[in-house]
This record gives sequence, C-alpha cells and structure tokens, in this order.
Amino acid sequence: MLKIAVCVSGGGTNLQAIIDSIASGVIKNTEIKVVISNKKDAYALERAKKAGIPSYYIGVKEYEDRDKFADAMIDTFRKHDVDLIVFAGYLVIIPEKMVKEYKNKIINIHPSLIPAHCGMGYYGIKVHESVLAAGNKVTGATVHFVDEKADNGPIILQKAVNVLEGDTPEILQKRVMEEAEWKILPEAIDLIGAGKVYIDGNIAHIKED
Repeated sequence: MLKIAVCVSGGGTNLQAIIDSIASGVIKNTEIKVVISNKKDAYALERAKKAGIPSYYIGVKEYEDRDKFADAMIDTFRKHDVDLIVFAGYLVIIPEKMVKEYKNKIINIHPSLIPAHCGMGYYGIKVHESVLAAGNKVTGATVHFVDEKADNGPIILQKAVNVLEGDTPEILQKRVMEEAEWKILPEAIDLIGAGKVYIDGNIAHIKED
C-alpha cells in the first residue's frame, strides 16, 4: 500500500481528483495519510475533513527560518509514515533540506508543458496568462519529480490541451485542469504505487507491462 501526503495551497481540486480516483479504483493500492496546507483558510483542508483524512496547516511564516519549517513538514510526514509526497497546487518553494530528505519521493503537478511557462514566478493563473500572451496553440500539464530547482525534476507524464480562440486565462485554466491535471496526476500516483516509475540520470521512465 502506497501511503501518500498531499500538499495544497488553495481549493484542492487536484486533491479531490486524487480522493475520487482512489475511491473509483483508478488509483490502486494507495491511501492518503495526511493533507497539509500552507494556507489556514484553504478549502482543501475542508475537503480533507469531509473525506476523513487528517489535515494540518503548516505555514512558512509560522517558523523562524525555513529549516524549522522543513523540520515541521518532515516530522508530520514521518508521523504518518508517508512514502510519497504529492504537491497538488502547493505554492511553496520548499527548503533544500526537505528535498534531500525525500529525494525522488516528491512529485508536483504543473499547469503547462514543462519546460515552457515554468520556473520561478510561474504558478496558478500566471501560467495561463503567459501561454495566451505567447500565442501558444497548445498547452497542457506536467507531473514531475521535485528537485532543488522550481519545476525542474524528471518528468513522469505530460498531457497536451488545445488553446482555443477566445480563451481567457480562467477558461484555459479550467480546461487544463479538467482535460489534463485531473487525469495525469492520479495516473502518475498509480504508476508509482505499482512500482512502474524509475529514474535513470535525470529522466523518469515508465516500465512496460
């Protein structure tokens, strides 16, 4: 059984996609052990509560430095015996200490086709604003492992989404979530739980059946 922590900053739609995918059997042999948010009023915490999942607010500003914040996160993961950490709309650049402690055990969903429209400053609606400003005809989402640099770790899955005439950042954001994010994040978790994902150098590979 893969035991996961889900870290969120906002409404938790990707968290809900994971909860629903476990319930429906799309994600097999996996349990959400804990949900953590850096925002005290994040609706994702309410989603966790409704699903009966232990949840915590752990805010960066509550600690005197980033190492103390990392310690609080790591202690919580250990308390719940977590195997994999899932960033599902988690808008925090995490301390290097945490990355090293859970090397190749943290994954993130990003709402573009990395390496386009990613890195520092590219998050949430800003990503979709950038896609439209660039005149891209295709965008999408990426699930990748987390390393010391923002949106830089080995890519596990990507899914393309068409940009349509008349799209606003909000419309495009919704389409990317529905057509890509809510599909490939559960798929990636299921693949990892099945032991089908491995890293060679800086490239993530998926084992064939």
